Amino acid sequence: MTASSTRLVVRWHTVAEVAVMLNYGLSKTKMLVATGEIRSLKDGRHRRVLPEWVDEYVQRRAAGAA
Repeated sequence: MTASSTRLVVRWHTVAEVAVMLNYGLSKTKMLVATGEIRSLKDGRHRRVLPEWVDEYVQRRAAGAA
């Protein structure tokens, strides 16, 4: 396998990427992360969110609306 054929798969998202995914503002998304409503981990100076954690948040919101 050559370097040009290697494909990087995103394993986690930045808070800004999560905001875009959820169609939320960055401030609201940061608040959800800070309060733990959206799980995250600290990677150096940055917060990262696994795709499963975004799914968990969406499922909780959908269940609360039902």
